[in-house]
Amino acid sequence: MICVGAQTKELFLLASFLEFRSELASAVYLQGLDREGLRGEFSNGKSVGILADGTKLVARTAICATGIQYRRLGLPNEDKFTGVGIYYGAGASEASFCLNEEIFLVGGGNSAGQAALHFAKVARKVTMIVRGDALRDTLSAYLIDRIYSTPNIEVLTNTEVTAVNGDEYLTSITITNRRTGESKAIETRRLFVCIGGQPHTDWAVEVGVARDEAGYLITGPDLQAEGKRHAKWPLDRSPYYLETNIPGLFAAGDVRHNSIKRCASAVGEGAMAVAFAHRYLTNG
Repeated sequence: MICVGAQTKELFLLASFLEFRSELASAVYLQGLDREGLRGEFSNGKSVGILADGTKLVARTAICATGIQYRRLGLPNEDKFTGVGIYYGAGASEASFCLNEEIFLVGGGNSAGQAALHFAKVARKVTMIVRGDALRDTLSAYLIDRIYSTPNIEVLTNTEVTAVNGDEYLTSITITNRRTGESKAIETRRLFVCIGGQPHTDWAVEVGVARDEAGYLITGPDLQAEGKRHAKWPLDRSPYYLETNIPGLFAAGDVRHNSIKRCASAVGEGAMAVAFAHRYLTNG
């Protein structure tokens, strides 16, 4: 069995996975497959992983857990403060770390709006920083109504973060109005970036693995939309829950279509994928 992934090794804060301690995070880093140039071939019931040095790993089944690359702001010092003030993506699990704090959230999509509402329950103030003219251009109407009716959420449109500042950790950000050019520095310890991401699935196009319009791998029931089997599914049986359109190739975690983008969810899906891989080895 070939398992490709270990995005977790890049995380500084594993807050959504209960009792995930620093020594365990270090173990994840050591165990991650950290070799560049990995590509795959799938034919005749075999999965072949080919490394940059030409080494071939051959197995009857494989699990893809390559995750996504969150879009970044592209600012100096951004990498320095990642995990110590700057965080990518946001959810209810992170909200508990922001009790009575003033936090800033970059993004104007539905995920950013939902995150702002989660944070508003515990944070003193939540400020949404939006590049566009209005939330209505990118956000669902029901979320807009809830955001503007929440007293401790402020929305700054036509605004972007132009600098992140601090020594060992984030202490302030600089925001700039895109229309007037006016800039100001604001103290904060938390900046959440919710501007989407790109799944690591470019390799899937070449080998014929089905993806959705955003590039995520389609698995299980989603290969049988509206009761119709996906054109690329070759077997009489239905695909297993985390199985792609290539029998024996499974996807788990953020890289999968309609997955919940959280560490704990990815861990659970990884365990499920292993169980389905064993079922495939036993029953085909």
